[in-house]
Amino acid sequence: MLAFVSSCGLSGINGFAVDVEVNLASGMPMFEIVGLPDASVKESRERVRAALKNSGYGFPAERLTVNLAPADQKKEGPSYDLPIALGALCCMGLVPAEALREVCVFGELSLDGSVRPVRGALPMVISARERGVKKVMLPAACVNEVSCVEGLEIYPVGTLRGAVRHFTGELPVQPVRPVAYQTLINHRQYAEDFCHVKGQTLAKRALEIAAAGGHNVLLIGPPGSGKTLMARCMPTILPDMTFEEALEATRIHSVAGIVPPSGLLTERPFRSPHHTASNASLIGGGANALPGEVSLASSGCLYMDELPEYRRDVLEALRQPMEDGFVTITRVNAQCTYPSRFILIASMNPCPCGHLGSRTQQCRCTPAEIRRYLNKVSGPLLDRIDMHIEVESIPAEQLSDTTLSEPSSEIRKRVVRAREVQLERYKKLDIHCNAELNARTLAKACTMKPDAQSLLLQSTERLRMSNRAYTRILKVARTIADLDGSDEIEAPQIAEAVQYRALDRKYWG
Repeated sequence: MLAFVSSCGLSGINGFAVDVEVNLASGMPMFEIVGLPDASVKESRERVRAALKNSGYGFPAERLTVNLAPADQKKEGPSYDLPIALGALCCMGLVPAEALREVCVFGELSLDGSVRPVRGALPMVISARERGVKKVMLPAACVNEVSCVEGLEIYPVGTLRGAVRHFTGELPVQPVRPVAYQTLINHRQYAEDFCHVKGQTLAKRALEIAAAGGHNVLLIGPPGSGKTLMARCMPTILPDMTFEEALEATRIHSVAGIVPPSGLLTERPFRSPHHTASNASLIGGGANALPGEVSLASSGCLYMDELPEYRRDVLEALRQPMEDGFVTITRVNAQCTYPSRFILIASMNPCPCGHLGSRTQQCRCTPAEIRRYLNKVSGPLLDRIDMHIEVESIPAEQLSDTTLSEPSSEIRKRVVRAREVQLERYKKLDIHCNAELNARTLAKACTMKPDAQSLLLQSTERLRMSNRAYTRILKVARTIADLDGSDEIEAPQIAEAVQYRALDRKYWG
């Protein structure tokens, strides 16, 4: 007897259709899986065999052949356990074939017959919906992850026996009710807030501009000056993710197997890799080309503390994802493209001991040591960081002040207004913020008054800045103008933008 079960595979953050064909024929007892399976798929034989027996169904003493079509595409992971088991039961006459054809099924089986969660549930469900599938059966532990997907009947199951009872009509599983994305957003809570940051008016202003325009930031200052706290406050002033952004971010996290308990991501990601991180962990890689930190931070922030302490090859690998907004990972077994549209927030000390320019401590470093330390950050990478901000240490009397600063909610209102202006300006283009402007759109979007243009040219020549630094200043000035409500860029806005590049010459010139 032949049975067909619809399932789904995973390639990067995209799913693809897999037809699980199960054939039960007379002959020597054998259980074979074909269709380019990897080791974890081949191991399904033992998991399915044990799950069937421990669920009370036994196992056929005949030749059982499973084909995963299309046969020329690599199949990975244990998500085919449940459809293989249901196909075998269909061949045994215990599950009706008509009911199986209507549902896309995936899930891992334990030896006792319980259904375990799998990686990539959200992208697989989305791909099933795009193919016109109306019903999906998946592990109950994956429900939160897919609860916002509309247009499908989603049936969560906890055991193989529960899935069989559903298809036979003995005990149907009730489909999940979709949860509105706005409902999830209303339950967000942030642990950090800018109201707890003492002083640092210049740095907070710079981070507000960075949030409003999607610009990268480098914070330079002594230890304990609040660089990390301000970086962690950054997501609290960013606009809410759209539903599409939330789906994309959750798909990436789902592929990596780190979906939060709430399921769909409602807060913009904030990733902070350790300075010993490898190239593969930051950019992505491994045998199956999994996403790295630059992709996990997409639609949010990537915070790199102690920037010069990262390996040189790791820092240089950041250049392409920062410029293009995506990263392509090629390995022997897979090639995947992941989004990498993040705001980079980097921090570093001004010298090896960290006290250069400090009000309370004296620097012990020689000029040669300072230059060697700072030169660990290459010029090309520095050019791609829009704003370089000097952060000063805070006096003790200011730390003891219990007065709260401006809260993140007020800063966020100004950021949202500026982002709305940009979305309206670029509504006909594939651009979401000023930082994404390219050579074709830069001149049209960044019109300047004559005195502003003159000031920008003079500043670029005097500070010996590169052409890329010139365009970064222009983009930052455009964001400042949006915050000020100006249609054209004016001289004071150029002056403020240049101020955020002055460290380029101070430390590296």
